[in-house]
Amino acid sequence: MIKTAGLNTWIMPLHPKSAAPLRVFCFPYAGGGASSYRLWAQAFPGKAEVLAVQIPGREQRLAEPAFTELIPLVEQLAIEISPWLDRPYLFFGHSMGAFICFELARHLRRLGKPLPARLCVSGARAPHIPNPHPNIHQLSEAEFLYEIQHLEGTPPEVLQNRELMQILLPPLRADFSVCETYIYTADKPLECPLSVFGGRQDPRVPYQHLIAWRQHTQNAFTLHMFPGGHFFLHSASRSILDTLEQSIEAALAQQD
Repeated sequence: MIKTAGLNTWIMPLHPKSAAPLRVFCFPYAGGGASSYRLWAQAFPGKAEVLAVQIPGREQRLAEPAFTELIPLVEQLAIEISPWLDRPYLFFGHSMGAFICFELARHLRRLGKPLPARLCVSGARAPHIPNPHPNIHQLSEAEFLYEIQHLEGTPPEVLQNRELMQILLPPLRADFSVCETYIYTADKPLECPLSVFGGRQDPRVPYQHLIAWRQHTQNAFTLHMFPGGHFFLHSASRSILDTLEQSIEAALAQQD
């Protein structure tokens, strides 16, 4: 059920009281939370305020039920994020976060809200391409854990902590359900520029699945490849931030 926006725990400014002229909203990957972007807090001083999107079921929202489907999540998120769209903004989402911010941009368009100055999607296949990997969100606990170990997104010390994993498994399984039950519905391409970020050694998202995002914008399209596997988001973070800064500067130039 959709709630009305109250105390907003969904949007977390990583550097409070920023007067920057532009905002960058960062969306989490499966199992991730706002802290995944904590090192981005002051990446663009004077240019952009970085805000992390914190969805239910993780970190300080761990006690809240996690969403298991993408569209209800996007519909609620549109309510929560709308008060923050009073400045030009960018969306950046990695893996699951890429699907969230893509569908959120489309939903905001349907609501007549301002679109992002640029949509940046990272580590995800184009949404019209069916998932080439077997679904895992309904596997047994042992089978699910086995699959998670091979994704390299969870530190070994966490995987080996059985008590901690009992807490983390339900929201992680819910996130995989969000991704694996998502069904793309065709609509006209977005009007905003689209930037795609990929890992050169990412076995889950090959180049052809990244370049296929081109059809989802009527505007400029760019593809940026970085060294690393599926979590190049962390290993190549400095290069990613440099690339994002160029997009921020281009968006600010368009406002002048």
